Amino acid sequence: MDEEFDAFSASLAAPLRRRDLAALSELIAEHDAVMLVRQLEREDAADRAVIYRLLPRDRALEVFELLEPGLRAELFSGLRDDDVTRLFEELDPDDRAQLVDELPAGVAQKLMRGLSPAERDLTAPILGYPKGSIGRYMSTEYVRLQPQLTVGDALTHVRHRGTDAETVYTLPVTDTERRVLGVVGLRDLVMRPGDTLVSDVMTEAIHVHAHDGAEPAARSLVDAQVLAAPVVDTEDRLLGILTIDDASRILETAEDEDAARQGASEPLGRPYLTTPVLGIVRSRVVWLLVLAISALLTVQVLGVFEATLEEVVTLALFIPLLTGTAGNTGSQAATTVTRALAMGEVHQRDVLSVAWREVRVGLTLGGLLGILGFGLGSIVFGWELGLVLGVTLVAICTLAATVGGAMPMLARAVRADPAVFSTPFISTFCDATSLIIYFAVATWILGL
Repeated sequence: MDEEFDAFSASLAAPLRRRDLAALSELIAEHDAVMLVRQLEREDAADRAVIYRLLPRDRALEVFELLEPGLRAELFSGLRDDDVTRLFEELDPDDRAQLVDELPAGVAQKLMRGLSPAERDLTAPILGYPKGSIGRYMSTEYVRLQPQLTVGDALTHVRHRGTDAETVYTLPVTDTERRVLGVVGLRDLVMRPGDTLVSDVMTEAIHVHAHDGAEPAARSLVDAQVLAAPVVDTEDRLLGILTIDDASRILETAEDEDAARQGASEPLGRPYLTTPVLGIVRSRVVWLLVLAISALLTVQVLGVFEATLEEVVTLALFIPLLTGTAGNTGSQAATTVTRALAMGEVHQRDVLSVAWREVRVGLTLGGLLGILGFGLGSIVFGWELGLVLGVTLVAICTLAATVGGAMPMLARAVRADPAVFSTPFISTFCDATSLIIYFAVATWILGL
């Protein structure tokens, strides 16, 4: 596959440079949307717009929906006004709403005014919900059924209204006031006799509320292993539908953000090769400054214990080992608990249970490492330094694991991203506290 893509990419270079549109059209017509998206992600803005304009109408929409959000907004700026208006009109309402979030406010308002009344009515309700809520990702194009319909009438209704629907495989069933009563699968309709009532076929609906957070709502849909779920208001009235495809994309984006923030940077929101250098710098510089300032605490601790180091210079040899062990232990705990939070395995009310569990885990890990440190340290530097090393390892592993496990829980309690409080901050915190513990233990045991 990579060889095929490399050959395709190389074949485009010369026609792009010459702006040979006929040759370009012939080349891109031979490849599917996924291949074209990979190529567009490698091109600069001008060449990307040239290639995109040559795509057939149906293929252009398919490619656009596969692009990263940041690239969609940039691509708009390189297209003609009539191309932009047409493309915006043809998007699904939920994709349109997400694109609006990426565009400048003035451009978004202009595009919304240019929509047909029908498409504007489908999109406006989605934009009414807060960013980050599941209402922002729901589709307002759906087919709903009523319980008194027969299966035969329901199938006729689906054939009549299902062309523009997001999905017809899961159909919400509502009463006359649009309150969700259940759902019915298309397979169940097809397999039942035509005179069977929908009320006899429908099952209980797994639904989400429009103001729920996007990630937890998407997680509940994926965990339930259903193809779609109704999105309802506080009175259980049907507002839209969330598909498994959209839920998977939400979780994928969330995982990308968590991975970036655990590495002390912000997510790029677009492919690496198409991100400007200054954009990459902006995604990293804030966290580097925060961590650099935080690291000054470690320097201050070393300054306080400078006299202790002068008395026993050998103590300095173990500083990298202890700070590294503390940081790694805290990061392991934070990563484990952050994932458990994302998966819904633990909740804010479990903070004491998590902390107590990590105390025991840290104490066990510290005991194992402490025994090893005492043994090796005693052989090389004498039993007193070995004892300092062993006791310190027990203490710092216990503290690091406890803090690492509790910090993501506290972050969730104050509505912050648990991933932000994971590796970077915990590593810095553990560096300073491990040194304080180390020198305190050394002072006590060695009588300094």
